[in-house]
Amino acid sequence: MLNIVIFGAPGSGKGTQSERIVEKYGIDHISTGDVLRAEIAAGSELGSTAKNLIDNGQLIPDELMVSILSAKLDTLVGSKGVIFDGFPRTIAQAESLKRMLNERGQDVTVMIELDVPEEELMTRLLKRGQESGRADDNEETIKKRLVVYHEQTSPLKEWYKKEGKHCYINGFGELDRIFSDIAAAIDSRI
Repeated sequence: MLNIVIFGAPGSGKGTQSERIVEKYGIDHISTGDVLRAEIAAGSELGSTAKNLIDNGQLIPDELMVSILSAKLDTLVGSKGVIFDGFPRTIAQAESLKRMLNERGQDVTVMIELDVPEEELMTRLLKRGQESGRADDNEETIKKRLVVYHEQTSPLKEWYKKEGKHCYINGFGELDRIFSDIAAAIDSRI
């Protein structure tokens, strides 16, 4: 099983590069953002809770995300692997993901870190908000999300380095070059 964690600040290109990884390696894509946006659109109780947290730039509680992902993972019968996009975001979530995969006889193969300068992140997210109409892509919420990323999510880099899974990728520049670097990192692990 090829299990990949794609990691980076909001706007670093995780979704864009995940699509390319899925196409090249034939694995499934679990985007926590997409799952949560679907729940919000459906008007579910989870969606309402998630919307309030997201609108304030906060993370979804670990137990809730883990149970959602565990259920999603169990629906992927015959899968060659998964790319986790937007999860884990904290060390506690990384530990939960490791346990969840280990219970299924699997592990994370590699953690791909997409590093992009903050000014570029802001430009990308504001542009995405204008094009997609995503309510959370406004300057105030973006700033909150970046603070949360630096305070809560960024420490994951060290955790995955200790696990021997971390791969740094310069996520700024030409899309094909970035993907080529990602594919080389994945290929070196399989």
